[in-house]
Amino acid sequence: MAGPLLGLTVAVLVGAVVSASGSYLMERTGEGIVLGARRRLVDRMLRLKVADVDRLKPGDLLSRVTGDTTLLRAVLTNGIVESVGAVFMLVGAIVMMATMDAVLLLVTLGVIVVVGGMVALIMPRIQRAQAQAQEAVGEMGSVLDRALQAYRTVKASGAEEREIAVVGEAAARARDRGLQVAGWTSLAGVATFMAVQIAFLAVLGVGGARVSSGALEVSSLIAFLLYLFYLVSPIGQLVQGGVQLQQGLAALGRIKEIEELPAEPATASTAVVGEPVGVTFRDVVFRYGEDRPLVHDGVSFEVPPGGLTALVGPSGAGKSTVFGLVERFYEHQDGVITVGGRDIRDWPLGELRAALGYVEQDAPVLAGTLRENLLFAARDVTDEELERAIVRTRLDDLVSRLPDGLETAVGHRGVLLSGGERQRVAIARALLRRPRLLLLDEATSQLDAVNELRLREVIAEVARETTVLVIAHRLSTVTGADRIVVMEAGRVRAVGTHAELVGEDELYRELAATQFLVG
Repeated sequence: MAGPLLGLTVAVLVGAVVSASGSYLMERTGEGIVLGARRRLVDRMLRLKVADVDRLKPGDLLSRVTGDTTLLRAVLTNGIVESVGAVFMLVGAIVMMATMDAVLLLVTLGVIVVVGGMVALIMPRIQRAQAQAQEAVGEMGSVLDRALQAYRTVKASGAEEREIAVVGEAAARARDRGLQVAGWTSLAGVATFMAVQIAFLAVLGVGGARVSSGALEVSSLIAFLLYLFYLVSPIGQLVQGGVQLQQGLAALGRIKEIEELPAEPATASTAVVGEPVGVTFRDVVFRYGEDRPLVHDGVSFEVPPGGLTALVGPSGAGKSTVFGLVERFYEHQDGVITVGGRDIRDWPLGELRAALGYVEQDAPVLAGTLRENLLFAARDVTDEELERAIVRTRLDDLVSRLPDGLETAVGHRGVLLSGGERQRVAIARALLRRPRLLLLDEATSQLDAVNELRLREVIAEVARETTVLVIAHRLSTVTGADRIVVMEAGRVRAVGTHAELVGEDELYRELAATQFLVG
């Protein structure tokens, strides 16, 4: 017995190695495919148009990158491997059963086909339920993201319990959707079990009759029944593979929804130094959606190359929308916008944005070091240029106070910096881009009087080198502007210098009076 035992031992060991290697290979292949899917999805998300991202929820987008792609891995590994193996086992068993008795085989296949049809009707419902479950998980992530983004407001408002309840309700909806998936999946499993049991009873009845008539040996009937029980495992694996396939198709559908959205072309990462450019709006009409009111209703004004131009007016006048249109975050419905005398739609998007420096109203700072934030929009600047920008924006005191200087981590969303420091970081980041047109949206809103005065000096200095277009609610920051454009209700009502507008425009005079700039 030594020879056979040794041979069996070697076979077992080789089988174990082959099985482990095959399993690892499939897992590695699945991870590779998931990595590719995630990269394509993230690439598409970061190239989506701003208008599309505005209507999507961050939590749901994260769910598509994480949860939906993870479902794909389950399909590509366990689902495919088990289904392929089950097909071979099923075919082999059916061939052996066919050699024993064709009549009993037809009975078996008839029962399996009928129940298989029922399972086939269940599969689309599993897919729809899985898609709804993933949407519910994304909704829960969005609700949680809302609370985390306003974490301090939630704490200060004593709204923890309320937000916990809101997130809990979203989690309960996700649970309910998951139970729907579990219900349909269980029904498919029960149908599979019933198929084998009914087939067993049918074969036992028909086979018993054939045995009693002498058409079939008892031993053949017993062997046929044993092969019938052998079908339980492959049929169950096929059904499980079908369930995983439906779940994967649901995930794939959600991924495709993002991939099918129109994307912007790749934009340049660094600016090309050039002469300052002007901006012209002529009869521009814009709304954020067909069902939304007009934000711009025939806006016309001109920003000459070089110098400082300011946009002022009450909230909701459409000032920030001007910047969104210049950056081509949105497309205007009518009228003409030119940059540097060239229609904005004729500019390659990368070339256009490379010529612009943009400081948002919220002045976002990303998690990472101070150096990484300053160089975020211009990775190729020299140390001398970086130092000059730091000094110009009065960040040198901050750098000297930080424990690791420029290498100090600033925390999530720059939480370790003050509001004014975040604004100065954002301005320095924009200046390092060497813009031909600098857009400043409320650039001094979070600065104290001393730093505001210093930054006004910086803006005036920059305006001698390039075109600066600034949105200001604090009129004190723009009283020295070369021209001021007064906007109201989506229209331009006046253009002039501070002195001219105080004497000629009632709205501007009222705004100046409320800020104690005139009597």
